[in-house]
Amino acid sequence: MTATRTTPTRLLDRAIVRLSPLEPGEDVAGFLQGLVTQDVNGPLPVWAGLLSAQGKALFDFLVWPSGPSTSSGQADLLIDCEASVADALAKRLSLYRLRRKIGIARDDGVAVHWFDGAGDGGARDPRLAELGERWLAPAEPDEPGADAAWLAHRLSLGVTEGQAELGSDRTLWLEANAAELNGVSFTKGCYVGQENTARMNWRQKVNRRLVVVPFEKSAPARQRVAYPDLGLAVDYLRIEDINGATAPRWLAAALEPGEAP
Repeated sequence: MTATRTTPTRLLDRAIVRLSPLEPGEDVAGFLQGLVTQDVNGPLPVWAGLLSAQGKALFDFLVWPSGPSTSSGQADLLIDCEASVADALAKRLSLYRLRRKIGIARDDGVAVHWFDGAGDGGARDPRLAELGERWLAPAEPDEPGADAAWLAHRLSLGVTEGQAELGSDRTLWLEANAAELNGVSFTKGCYVGQENTARMNWRQKVNRRLVVVPFEKSAPARQRVAYPDLGLAVDYLRIEDINGATAPRWLAAALEPGEAP
């Protein structure tokens, strides 16, 4: 990313967790492929989740490529996640590492950037093109943040993310609209929580969803988080309680009645 901007682009609320092979033959992509919901052996970046065995979201993040950076010639992978949970995510991934020689650690030398336009060489957000472009760059001290602008833009498109909205072990991955936002592959093979996620998809049994609603219409008993300054809230609603007329375009088809196969 080479363009110079007068408006802030750095997302200070995001951090990078780097996965690195520590000896020849270690396959970082293969390790992550067996854990997360999206295919990390294909084009990157992708939006993915690390789930509980029951298919509930523990962490959500974007996975980015990194060029070969070790003596083994194997490539690192970079996980673009909430800064507040980066250490917990690294710890959780490390539980699955067992005896494998893979480094898993926060990398504060890399920063996440975002712009709501296109054309400067960044990558389109894999969830929804309208979310804009993201890119990674070396972290610079005292960079101003674009987090408030990103939050307003994301919520205006009805896209939820992060533990405040998805919760931790509270929301089934498909209830977080993962299928509609390209956050799950149904052909990649096994991952943690895959069985229940695949069953829900096959039976078309997504009975509740996370949705962004006007703050004044938010149901307190169903509210996950409120953003009164933006006039919005995130609610966890049954399908029949979602107003299809005001649902975002990308979600509309999923709200139409259908029968399980």
